[in-house]
Order: sequence, then structure tokens, then C-alpha cells
Amino acid sequence: MVNAQQKSPVVSLSKPNVILIVSDDHGYADFSYKGMYDYIKTPNLDKMHEDGVNFTNAYVTAPICSPSRVGIITGQYQARSGNYFYGGPGLDKNVNTMPQGFKSAGYTTAYFGKLHYGKNDGPDGFAHPINHGFDESIVAGKGGRVHYLYHNKEAVEKHSGTAAPWLKNGKEMELDGFTTEIISGWAQDYIASHQEQPFFLQIAFNAVHNFNHQLPEKYLKEWDLPYYPDFEELEGGEKYEHWYNRSIMPNMPNGRLYYAAQLYYMDREIGIIRRQLEALGMAENTIVVYVSDNGGSNCNGGENKPLRSTKYSLFEGGVRVPMMLSWGDKFKNLENNNIVSTMDLMPTLLTAANAPKGSYAHCDGIDILPGIEDSTKIQRDELVWDVGFAWAVRKGDWKLKVMTNQKQADKISKKQHTDMGKGIELYNLKNDIGETKNLVSQYPNIVEKLTLIHENWLQDVGK
Repeated sequence: MVNAQQKSPVVSLSKPNVILIVSDDHGYADFSYKGMYDYIKTPNLDKMHEDGVNFTNAYVTAPICSPSRVGIITGQYQARSGNYFYGGPGLDKNVNTMPQGFKSAGYTTAYFGKLHYGKNDGPDGFAHPINHGFDESIVAGKGGRVHYLYHNKEAVEKHSGTAAPWLKNGKEMELDGFTTEIISGWAQDYIASHQEQPFFLQIAFNAVHNFNHQLPEKYLKEWDLPYYPDFEELEGGEKYEHWYNRSIMPNMPNGRLYYAAQLYYMDREIGIIRRQLEALGMAENTIVVYVSDNGGSNCNGGENKPLRSTKYSLFEGGVRVPMMLSWGDKFKNLENNNIVSTMDLMPTLLTAANAPKGSYAHCDGIDILPGIEDSTKIQRDELVWDVGFAWAVRKGDWKLKVMTNQKQADKISKKQHTDMGKGIELYNLKNDIGETKNLVSQYPNIVEKLTLIHENWLQDVGK
């Protein structure tokens, strides 16, 4: 790794570096600064909160990984490209992506970590990073899962349910080790070697997605946690589905603590990266964004209190997520309560980079930087979600959630141990953030109003 004390030359402040850190299934409640759980330790994300702005009403566009990530990288509702739930077509080659926008602004770009956009994220597909605007990438992903320890060919064959090879610029590469630290190391090397040209770096940690028990032995000892075997290590003919069900919450022994440990080590790496920026004299001219790709997963051990439910669901616990932004000394310990979306990241960051407006003109998101300190400058009060079997609309304090295929939702609920809800539900989030009091019968006019918003949205996205 390049010496972190070799400070960079001054780069134009009109071209800030941008680092987008996307974690996986991080629970809304799981920060040590919130003081809810003494075993949740996130000192570096707490520090990022102190150094920047925390968006308390930040939303993803879908309650699961791949469509949510499509929304992030394109700045628009992923339904426009046919992505609703798992198995979608992935990125549309006719839609400009965030890294393409940065390239048009003269940036160099890189992507390290988990890859999960849908059907065309293989090396030859447009959704593979090197094919939609990233100059270099090292990624892994198999059904959204990345093994925390193994990526060699033998392990990939043996651990067929959890392991996948690294792909460096589309070509297979073997490298074992703790995945969180490996991804962080690549990011640090990239930062140190790109001090003279503005860059956009996306870091996609697989933490804290399942299977969180996959920790190095020394870290298991630090947390006083027992070794838990992967499915492929077992003998006796146990079926994968049975092993999977007993290896996720609420059945998984110590599941919450395995999750807390993985979160702690990811937090540690984020702190190392941010301190590297300071040591290199780059912090003042670098925007760092942290966001989870969806709500915390009950299966993995995430907790979303006071929000209801988890990943997979259109309740707040599935779509409202942690999101923070720091930019040198521009913002200090701010909480922003405006309704914002991960769709906003693309127009916000490209505006900050002085990218051509045409590179993000297609976005459904908006530039939220002007509204960080003056909330009146964020001109949005409604968002729409649609996963094919259910949809939801938030407008102001009101949230309407409608199930259109209860059988499919119940199937997901049973497999993933989560609350998907039933029928038509209306909540006032200002008075009931936990979505406990269904007001659908008391306010039929609001139900009608929000239903019309969804109908107009469907026409707009072309379904």
C-alpha cells in the first residue's frame, strides 16, 4: 500500500473526489450512537455522523438488493428498466449510469466489492462495472451472496451456495482472506494512487449480508463466538434448505452477535479509509456517502427499530435506510429530516462534480445538496415503490401500502421470517412511525389520492 503520509497536491475544489460506500442489509437501529444495544459498535460511522449530515428519512427504491442497486446507479426508478424484484433484466444499456456521468466530467472511476444488479451483471453484460463506466473493478457475487473468506476455485466449487470468484476487470482472480478487509485494501490502494485526478470510487461491502458466521478465527475469539460450519462442510445428507433455515435468524444460534461482529469490522475499515483521506490531505475535497442497499434483514440479524418489519417488505423497515454524507468541513453533526432517496445520489454527486447536465437529465432523483442546511430547498414530498406483488406510496406524512398478490407475499414471509403485511394499509408516519395503526377506513379520500399517484406513476414508468 502506498504510504498514507504522502500528501496529494491540491486538486481543484470544483472537482471533488467522490466515494460511495454501499453496505448490505444494515439495520436502521444498528449504530452505537443510538444507544439501543451495547454490543453494536460503530465508532467510525458515529464519527461520520458527527462530521457530516445524517438523513433520517432516506429511502431506497426497493426492499431487496438488485433492484435497489439499479436505482442507485441510474438515479431513477428501476421499474423503468423492468426491475421490480429478484430476477429482473438488470441495467438498461440505453440509460446513463453514475460512473458514465463522472467519466463525462473528466473523472477516473473504480468499483470494488459485491456485484448484484440482475441478469446482465456477468462479465459480458452491461451491468458489469467495466461495461457501464468504471475504468477498473474487482467484484464478486453469486445470487447476491459473497463468501466472507473464500474465493479460490476449489472453494467456489465446494461452497456452491455461498462462494463466487473474484472478477478483476471481468477475468477470474483467486484471493482468499477476510472479504471486508480485502475490499477495503483495494479501495485504499486506489485512493493512494489517484491523488492527482478527481475520482469516483464505489465500495460495495458484502457486510452485513448473510452468512455472518463466516469470520476469521481470530475475530471469532475477539467476540467469544463459536465456529459455525458452512453447509458444504456437513455430512449426513442434510438438504441445503434445512441448513439454510437453521442458519438464519431467528433459528441461528448467536446470529445477532455474528451480525454485530461483521458490522464492527466493516465500520473499522470505513474508519481506516476516512483517516487515510485525512492523512493524504484529501478529506476536505472528498465527498463520502454511506448507505445501505435496503433495510436490515431479520434473517441476518439486523434490527430496524422503531421501524416495522425488514428487508423484503414495503413497510418502513424494508425501505427506509441509514444514509450519511460528509464533505470536509462543509457539514457538521446535522440531521436532515427531508424525504430523500438513493435516486438522489446520482444528480446530487454529479452536480457537485460539475458534470454535464445531460449526463443525469434522465434521473427521477433530485440534487439534495442545497436542502441539507435549508430544508425548504428540497422540493419533494412523495415517493413510490412497486415490487410486482405489492406497492406503496408515501406523500408527506401519509403512507399507503397495498398487497396485490398475497399468496406470493405470504410465501416470502414464511421463508424469510418477516412481516409482509396484508391487504390495504394506510399509516400516518408522523404520528405512527412504527406503522401500527391502519387508518384505511378513516381516510378513504387519502387512500384514493395516493392510489391515483401510483396509477399515474405506472403510466409514467411505462408498465
